[in-house]
Amino acid sequence: MTLRKTTSLTTLLSFILLLFTSIILYVTPQGKIAFWANWKMLGIGKEEWGALHTNLGFLFIIAGILHTVLNWKPIVAYMKNKAQQLKVFTGDFNLALGITLVIVLFTMFELPPIVGVQRFNEKLKDAAAKEYGEPPYGHAEASPLKSFCKRTGLDVDESIKKMEEQGLEGVSDTATLAQIAEANAMTPQQVYNLIKPAPVAKSNGMPEHPGTGFGRKTLGDVCGEFKLDTDAMIKGLKGEGIEAEATATMKAIAEKHSMDPHGIYEVMLQLQ
Repeated sequence: MTLRKTTSLTTLLSFILLLFTSIILYVTPQGKIAFWANWKMLGIGKEEWGALHTNLGFLFIIAGILHTVLNWKPIVAYMKNKAQQLKVFTGDFNLALGITLVIVLFTMFELPPIVGVQRFNEKLKDAAAKEYGEPPYGHAEASPLKSFCKRTGLDVDESIKKMEEQGLEGVSDTATLAQIAEANAMTPQQVYNLIKPAPVAKSNGMPEHPGTGFGRKTLGDVCGEFKLDTDAMIKGLKGEGIEAEATATMKAIAEKHSMDPHGIYEVMLQLQ
């Protein structure tokens, strides 16, 4: 057993595991959705995957630094020319530097094909939001039941009664949705589904607030949801200096005009 071999193998193993956790975190839902639906992969939650990724990253950095120190002579040899003169900007070094800069610059300026990696990640997040649903607001599962009901317009006493009728344990107005869910082997989302009111058919017109997941909806979806004329809305938005297509998401339309999706919604409210 030697330090050099141990360091090299530690670097390799930590790299492999770091690659694995990177893939896992790439496909995980957004935090608010993961916590709301109690999302897990291989029995491990998003928070634990993140902690594992961070610690493996530190291990890889430490092992990588030690590996560099132990192999400094071969590394220096890579930067020598045929006359054995030290030359940093060799052909190999320039190629490696060029590849690295391309990735950095293409990422910073959102250029294809590198931007496709992020776009695909966004599609995965959107698909997860549709599959698992979204909380009424960020980290709703951490709110005490009394506070949660106040923010969602529910009656706390009626909500407690509904849960008790379903045989749930650990129910009180001071317990969080996450605590109630954990005590009953449920997800916060499932607890909410027990107490939320039955859906009411939407009347014509847009409410004051767009609700969750608005940015992921297309303009056509929004118009269809609120029974608005899509072509008329597109023309109205154009009159306000906002170019939009029915198939474009509200987030994409907003980003194109350096706005927030809720800012687009405010304009649509005025136009309806």
